[in-house]
Amino acid sequence: MLTSVEGIYKDGKIELLEEPADVREARVIVTFLPAASSPEPAPQGSIDLRARGMGEAEAANLRARLKAFAEDWEREDMRAYDAPMHDRDSERAALEEKLAQEIAA
Repeated sequence: MLTSVEGIYKDGKIELLEEPADVREARVIVTFLPAASSPEPAPQGSIDLRARGMGEAEAANLRARLKAFAEDWEREDMRAYDAPMHDRDSERAALEEKLAQEIAA
């Protein structure tokens, strides 16, 4: 299995920006990237999958598998799961009241 980690080359040395998981000693291939391709910080609320050891192919596979759940996640009644714990009771009560009104109508 190949493992990729990001690093910086400077003055003849490579400094890794993250510790590779479960690697004590290994041969390496160093690929120099153009300076303009340095990664931008992940948008707030997103997860940096590279920092967690997941490559592009694995991320694409994960996105494809999770896509089936996207419609459910986007439903209004699912917002209660995104709220902090102290807000969930009030969110739940509001949803129950809305449901009761829809049933009564």
